[in-house]
Amino acid sequence: MLVLWAGVAGYGYTQTRTDTSTSSQLTTVMIGYQKGDPVDIAKQRGELVQKMKKKGYQVVYKQFQDGSALMQALKAGSIDYARLGDSPPVSAIAAGTKLTFVAAGSSKAQGSAIVIKQSSSISSIKDLKGKKVAYTKGTASEYMLLSALKKAGMAKSDITWVNMQQSAASVAFAKGKVDAWVTWDPYTAQAQLTENGKILVTGEGLSKNRDYLVTTPSYQKKNSQVSTLLTKYLGEDMQWADTHHQQLITMLSKSLKLSKSVVKKMVERRSYTMSAVTTSEIKEEQKIADLFYQEGLIKHHVTIKKSND
Repeated sequence: MLVLWAGVAGYGYTQTRTDTSTSSQLTTVMIGYQKGDPVDIAKQRGELVQKMKKKGYQVVYKQFQDGSALMQALKAGSIDYARLGDSPPVSAIAAGTKLTFVAAGSSKAQGSAIVIKQSSSISSIKDLKGKKVAYTKGTASEYMLLSALKKAGMAKSDITWVNMQQSAASVAFAKGKVDAWVTWDPYTAQAQLTENGKILVTGEGLSKNRDYLVTTPSYQKKNSQVSTLLTKYLGEDMQWADTHHQQLITMLSKSLKLSKSVVKKMVERRSYTMSAVTTSEIKEEQKIADLFYQEGLIKHHVTIKKSND
């Protein structure tokens, strides 16, 4: 059974352009991101903009509310790169969008979870049978929930799927309108620390929930140097993030408008990396595509490659 909830976020974005007197001499590179992701960290730190400027590029950041909006913008050509989770690229490729995977981050499995109330009688995935479970369609939460059910030998129809944006799911969970919630940090940490929640299972063994930087094959062919530079500089920003937790926590707490305790929990149970996509990560994406096809979430079985031009 599928329940649709209102409150789906719009597809708007905000844009931040580097302010430089020599901007007309620079080649513009537009990067789409979501608040709190690796690109946002790089944006706030400011190093990437300066490094790219020295190489002749002017970076323009555009903030989006979800992966679907990012995919639409990339397909339309209004951005050159998109920072996405692991599931939106699969759905986009299945729908005919051409993508090239440029870079990948480390696993965020420990902060990805199915959360329940402290007082809940649910003690295993099997106990979710007949329960209302909140998730967000087309995101890592959908894949993680499918994987968890499959691992437990359950069918998709064994639970009531409650599709809503994560911000709305947070409210529904806090008010007890759903029995469980599939989410990721910082929502997981917030549920644990402020909404009387506890983790039923993490993404370990179910979903890596990586960050990916993607572009279009046509852009990649003409701008491979840009991809190489972005991978290098984002990697350097992530190395900084991984070794400067206190500064990172202060920075994200302010930008995400969350308490330092919530951000601290998120930061300290993950590592920050960004490097060129490997065969192993492409195989992970293929597993998502295979499961989505088996469950009827995508109409066509697709073969995931680094570039599906």
